[in-house]
Parts: sequence; C-alpha cells; structure tokens
Amino acid sequence: MRFQSFTEMLTYYAENGSNQTALIYDKDGTILSLSYGELLEMTQQRKEELLASGKTSIGIFCSSTVECIVTVFAAATADMQLVMLDGVIAEEHIAKQIKAGDVDMLWSDGKKSIAGFEQFLTDGVEKNAGRMLFFTSGTTGISKAVVLTEQSLCASAYNGSEKLPLSPEDTLLCLLPLSHVFGFVCSLLWGLSCGAAVALGRGARQMPFDLQYFRPTAVSVVPMLLGFLIKQKLLNDNLSLVLIGAGDCPEKLLDAVAAMGKRVSFGYGLTETSSGVAISVTGDPHAMEICPDDTVTIAPDGEILIQAPTCMMQGYYKDKESTQAVLKDGVLFSGDLGYIDLDGRLHITGRKKEMLVLPSGTKIYLPDYEHDIAKALENAELAVILLKAKPVLVIKELPEKRQEILDKLAQVMKKSPRAHRITDVIFTDKPLPRTATGKIKRWEIQKTEEEKNGKNE
Repeated sequence: MRFQSFTEMLTYYAENGSNQTALIYDKDGTILSLSYGELLEMTQQRKEELLASGKTSIGIFCSSTVECIVTVFAAATADMQLVMLDGVIAEEHIAKQIKAGDVDMLWSDGKKSIAGFEQFLTDGVEKNAGRMLFFTSGTTGISKAVVLTEQSLCASAYNGSEKLPLSPEDTLLCLLPLSHVFGFVCSLLWGLSCGAAVALGRGARQMPFDLQYFRPTAVSVVPMLLGFLIKQKLLNDNLSLVLIGAGDCPEKLLDAVAAMGKRVSFGYGLTETSSGVAISVTGDPHAMEICPDDTVTIAPDGEILIQAPTCMMQGYYKDKESTQAVLKDGVLFSGDLGYIDLDGRLHITGRKKEMLVLPSGTKIYLPDYEHDIAKALENAELAVILLKAKPVLVIKELPEKRQEILDKLAQVMKKSPRAHRITDVIFTDKPLPRTATGKIKRWEIQKTEEEKNGKNE
C-alpha cells in the first residue's frame, strides 16, 4: 500500500486489520504484542504531549523500542523536526549533531542518558517543519544531515514492498539501528506498510539470540551482521527472506544463505533517496530491479544517476552548497559506479566517491585517511581499497621495504577504529593509474587487484 504519512498507514491497518499485530516485543522475558489500533492510539496521545511542550525540534536517541517508535511517529504527526540520533557514537559527535539539527528537546528511552547534552540545545526551528534529519553514515567528520520527510520514507517503504511484498502473516525482525535510514525503512516501515508484524530486537547483547526467540519470517541485515549470524548458525528454520543492504556483500555469504533454502535479496539505496533505489528479486542477487518510483541512468563515466521524485531528500540541512553539488535538476549524482544490463537491472561496480563502504555500512573518508598514511610513509603513491571487505593498502614501493612500511603503518593505525585498520599491503613497481587531472583511478586499482585475488584463490 502507498501511504503519505505514518498516521495514514497505522489508521488503514487499524480500521481494516481486525486487531492485527503491529509490533512484537519482549518485556521481562515475555513476548508481548501491540495491535495497529493500539499503536495508533499511543501515537495520538504522545502527539498531544509533544504539542503541549511547545518545542519544535526533537532529538531522538533511537532504539528498537515501542516507546521510541511511538515518539518518532508522534513527533512527525505533530509536524516537529526530528533529528535521529545514534547513541553509540562518540559524545562529541552527538553534541555536534544536536547543534547542527537545531534541537530544542531531547528524548531517550532511559537507556541512554541525556544528561550533559542539554547544554547543546538551541531555540528550535520554525513551526510545522515536518522534517526528519538522518545523518549520513560516513566517518563522523563529514557526516551530513539529510532532510527527509515521513512522505518520502513512506514512499520508500512502498517501493520496497512492491518489489518484495510481505503479508500480515509475516514477521519482520528489526535488528538494525533506526537512526540510520536503511534500518528505519527496511527494518520497520517495510513491515508496517505491508500490514506485517515487526518484532523489535532486544539490543546488542541479545541480538545473537533474537532470531530463535522471535522466529521471524524476514530480516534485514548489513553484510557484517549476516556473516556473524551464518558463522554462529543463528538463522532460524522458518526464516524465508533475508534482505541485505548498506554495503557490498561477499559472494560466499550470499551463497550460504541460498544453500539454506532461504530467499536472499540485495538492496541498493542511499540516505539521500530515503533508502532503497533497486532490489534484487530473482536470480543473481547483484542484478537489481529498479524500484517503481525511481529512474536510474548511467553517466558516460559510469556514475549512477538517480531520479526519485517521491523519495528524494529535500537537501542537506542548511548546506545549500553541498546539496547543489550532488542534486542537479532533480537528479542525484550518487558517486557510485555501475551499469544496467540488457534486462534493465542495475549492477554496482564500485564507488566514484572518495570513500570506502565497510561491511558494517560505515564508511572511511579516504582523503584524510590516505593523507595521514602518506605523511607517515613519506610516500604519495598509494591508495586504499577493499579486498574481501577489508581495507588494504596498495603502494608503489620496493618490497624490500615491507617491514619498515609495516612498522610505520602500525603506528598510524593505532589512531583508527579497529575495523578501519589496514589488514594487508600490496607492493607494485608501477605508477598507480591516474586521470588526466592527476586523481588516482581507485576503481581501476580495485578491479585489477580483485582479478588477481580471484585467480589466487
């Protein structure tokens, strides 16, 4: 179903679902449920409380709880500006996001303390803002606030459900953070827009056991999480559909899911497009069908260009220059590389942007990252790529200097998060390929090394 708002979605199933289950959750070891009617009623009550507060911009520390979902839906219904905060990132970056989003009110389910963050509150925004701000999943230094709306997010959920429909008999397990658009749309709205039940994960500690506990029929995951679930043999028997997104997925994981007799789909989307743009439906998981509301074309240099009138961001919050750099006449220049096959399906081949997407969905911003490495190694002829989903350094240098380089590199990597650290060094005696303007052709290096790696396996 196509809905224009969260309230319309809840109202439809409340009136037509015969007390249909919307949310399933755990309370003190007991599984409880909430119907669409009950969720709607709680949302309306919370809306009145928010309106009475007189506040205009609410920063929500997102969690997979009934209280959080009710607050998000209520704030959107009250035409407040929502700033979706991730409580697990460094507090200094949370503070920056609060200030960047003009937040004048904070909400938490109590598990994340808001003490100390009140000092960063502002005077809010104009009333009837109706915006939802999701921060891009790049490194915190370049994270931008993307302006979406409940209409664009509902449209994205519709797009996904048209390609991968769920039924009221399905249970979608919500394991991904709702502060990121992939989690919000594909772990929550996708299920609710289809009238399915959404089971709310119990948090990081219980995540390994949630599939056996709630026994869902569908789940959305990032590649890193999928790898863990497969390795630990945690996918439940009645799970029939696995949707993967937010990063490239190793072929062996896709094959492992398929070998279990479960349907596996791969999704491609961006925060700027309210999540999904294309989803694989049958056959090759990497051959993705374009979503109904979207149009995808390929630029001469291979960049993926997207028109998504119902799902496109309004822009980066208070950043007109950055918005104009990627959104031109309604066309988003994605920074991703790909091609469309003879059947009209989209294939992703790499990234034109200067960043790497890790299996967790987070990103490494390469200009600063490579600058620090080059400075330490006193070498400008280097590039960082992903091999087997891990950062690898390619450097024009004599292999005799390997140990010296590794020692210097180890010192630099101490400052980086563990997942961002270089795992291997590839030496070459040839200059790294560059464009006419002198920029390293990272995608060309990536392709060459992947081909070599494939032959060596």
